Amino acid sequence: MNKHFEDSTYYMKRAGETARAGVAEELETIEARIREMTGREKEVEQGRLDELKAELKELQERAEGDAREAIAEARERLEAYRAQEA
Repeated sequence: MNKHFEDSTYYMKRAGETARAGVAEELETIEARIREMTGREKEVEQGRLDELKAELKELQERAEGDAREAIAEARERLEAYRAQEA
């Protein structure tokens, strides 16, 4: 594909994204009015804080598992050392 086509596809993609964002922005006020009239609240998306908490929980579990493995390995080495000394 020559450079002109690559450039045009890039700018078409950007134009599409910009148009989509503009339409979404225009529809926000309409959506808010409709939700107010119908009594339905917008669903709350999982916030960044919740994502971070989940990531931290996963990291904690992984660290605990790694620590258990390291302790078990150290015990095995210590037992092997003691058996070798005896």
